[in-house]
Amino acid sequence: MSNTITEAKIFACSQSRELAEMIAARFGAPLGNVITSTYSDGEFQPSYEESIRGTRIFIIGSTHPGAENLMEMLLMIDAAKRASARHITAVIPYFGWARQDRKDKPRVPIAAKLVAKMLETAGATRIITMDLHADQIQGFFEKPVDHLFASTVFLPYLKNLNLPDLTIASPDMGGSKRAYAYSKALESDVVICYKQRAKANVISHMELIGDVTGKNVVLVDDMVDTAGTLTKAADLMMDRGALSVRAICTHPVLSGNAYERIENSKLQELIITDSIPLKQQNNKLHVLSCADLFADVMHNVHYNRSISSQFLM
Repeated sequence: MSNTITEAKIFACSQSRELAEMIAARFGAPLGNVITSTYSDGEFQPSYEESIRGTRIFIIGSTHPGAENLMEMLLMIDAAKRASARHITAVIPYFGWARQDRKDKPRVPIAAKLVAKMLETAGATRIITMDLHADQIQGFFEKPVDHLFASTVFLPYLKNLNLPDLTIASPDMGGSKRAYAYSKALESDVVICYKQRAKANVISHMELIGDVTGKNVVLVDDMVDTAGTLTKAADLMMDRGALSVRAICTHPVLSGNAYERIENSKLQELIITDSIPLKQQNNKLHVLSCADLFADVMHNVHYNRSISSQFLM
């Protein structure tokens, strides 16, 4: 059997087409041709319009809700398997449904595990994703998972800001590990917000562990959804004497009144990636592309080279 490496082909799910085009350009391959037929009831069917037999293909698509985004990824994988693709790598910049990574009360699902099993059952042979909500989700897969860190995108930007008296902050206790990793790279102090929730997306109380007086604070989180936690933390820190408060969040879910909250908050800047396309523009949003990161990793995966240099944290 020949060990010759065949060309890779890159395809996009509809929700991530703009990002996929940038990744493909940096990878050095054209974006593959897929058409999607839609029935009147909303059912849809993707179709590869070129041969993928015996090839390695990369399917790029974030799986943020609604459920159609995940379903499209599953259908694309299944179609590739049935078309005899040799390797099927699901490139999922934002792995949706990841907040349900454990049973935090009786009679609830572990959705992250279910999604992992669905992707494998559909035919994915490898997963490439970025800043999972919980690291242990990698263990839900039996196939290889390349878990990339957006710190490779954010750290150069933060260093170029040259902020004096920099302090890294975590908006909750669960993000303290991430905050400490950033603080180590930037040689800065760390503060932690302690919050209590009345229910999902609703904060009843927040306190600050640490001193931010006279500091330029950067909040670090994996995602921003309603922006309630971030904006409340920013306002609290400014009230406690911070000089400025910025935030870096990998995945801009930005649902509900998030855009309005950000605009009306004391946040100076919210720095995000393009893992999820923005619904609207906002003067406080600064987007850094993750296309180079994914293109480099996909290139090294395809040519069986090490990707360890992408794991800074």
